Amino acid sequence: MSIEKMIAEHPQVGGDYNPQLGQAVKHAMYCAAICNSCADACSAEEMEMRRCIRLCLDCSDVCTATYRVASRRTDHNRQLIRSLLATCIAACEVCEAECSQHDNAHCRRCAQMCRECAEDCRKALETLNDEAHEAA
Repeated sequence: MSIEKMIAEHPQVGGDYNPQLGQAVKHAMYCAAICNSCADACSAEEMEMRRCIRLCLDCSDVCTATYRVASRRTDHNRQLIRSLLATCIAACEVCEAECSQHDNAHCRRCAQMCRECAEDCRKALETLNDEAHEAA
């Protein structure tokens, strides 16, 4: 099953499918799950991980909001999608920086996913900004 195909099959998308946005939606979904799982794994660590847990949960929530809103294609609310993509980039960068400081497999995986998600959101944001400038 593919979220990209689901978005592309939306009746109002037609030939207006944005592959960069589809990729950002997919990676925001993955990132939400991985950050949530990392927060849980951090809670089982012996060391102090409160900050990491908080940032992972924040990132998971932001990624969830981003993929949910960005996958809705009825009446394109591009301004809100652009705002959420920018927020998702920021949340992923902060979470990635924190997780990169910890020497455990779950934090390394989370940091990598956050880097990928931020990059894909950045690409999607660029395409949406280009569309906005073309329409103006």
